[in-house]
Amino acid sequence: MPPMAPLRFKQVDVFTRAPFRGNPVAVVLDGNGLTAEAMQRIAGWTNLSETTFVLPPTSGAADYRLRIFTPRAELPFAGHPTIGSAHAVLETGIMKPKNGRLRQECGAGVLELSVEPDGRLWVRAPQSNVAPLDAALLPALERALGAKPVSQPLVVSVGPVWIVADLGSADTVGALLPDMEAIAKLSGAAAATGVTVFGASSDGRSALHVRSFAPAHGVPEDPVCGSGNISVAAYVSRAGLTKRYGAQYVSRQGMQLGRDGEVSMRIADAGRAIDLGGYAVTCVEGTLRVE
Repeated sequence: MPPMAPLRFKQVDVFTRAPFRGNPVAVVLDGNGLTAEAMQRIAGWTNLSETTFVLPPTSGAADYRLRIFTPRAELPFAGHPTIGSAHAVLETGIMKPKNGRLRQECGAGVLELSVEPDGRLWVRAPQSNVAPLDAALLPALERALGAKPVSQPLVVSVGPVWIVADLGSADTVGALLPDMEAIAKLSGAAAATGVTVFGASSDGRSALHVRSFAPAHGVPEDPVCGSGNISVAAYVSRAGLTKRYGAQYVSRQGMQLGRDGEVSMRIADAGRAIDLGGYAVTCVEGTLRVE
């Protein structure tokens, strides 16, 4: 069997306008013809938190389809891959926005994205499912983090499933040295992707500082996590914290990894509508050879 033609490839930094400061996603723009096994192998090779594959849509309601892989598994939805892939699709000219909007098909359904004149992209997140963390797992969470949440942790599913904990302050969030083996074990016990923590910021730039840990998926710490931030927004809404942080706010993430991502969030309709926003910039482009 002859080798496939080279596949167009971009590595896009998301939640930043400055290269190498956000969260990179690998985007394969010619995913049609690749098997799921080949996609997973490529995702393992890039070794980024996510790698995406752009495909023709199967739904007439969508402009394109996206498959999203961590180094170990496929995800129905993820935030920064969605925004980074939309940036790549627009930059390459595969798709143009219609009335400022794109429609992406993924495992979570058809999602609507909006494109602002300055290039910031927004995606309406899938409907979140929120429930309290099983009380029997709270001691394991506290041991894994080495810190105690200031209120009841929640389990939030937006495709990925995050255990979300409010640690009170950005200083506590920044000082964490979590036990990754314990987080992976806890994630398995809770059927979760990982743990996302947040705390109130006092930096004058953001409302919250956020960190996300998913060692069970081969991502010890996600530099700037879209689904983690969506889950925090769902927590903020459920816990009545919009009075404190606002229904529209900015969070920062990634400083402990030498990054400085800025994530824009909007919460409406009592948390039933959550929008994730951010900028993106291409850092690498070329082709992949697949045999």
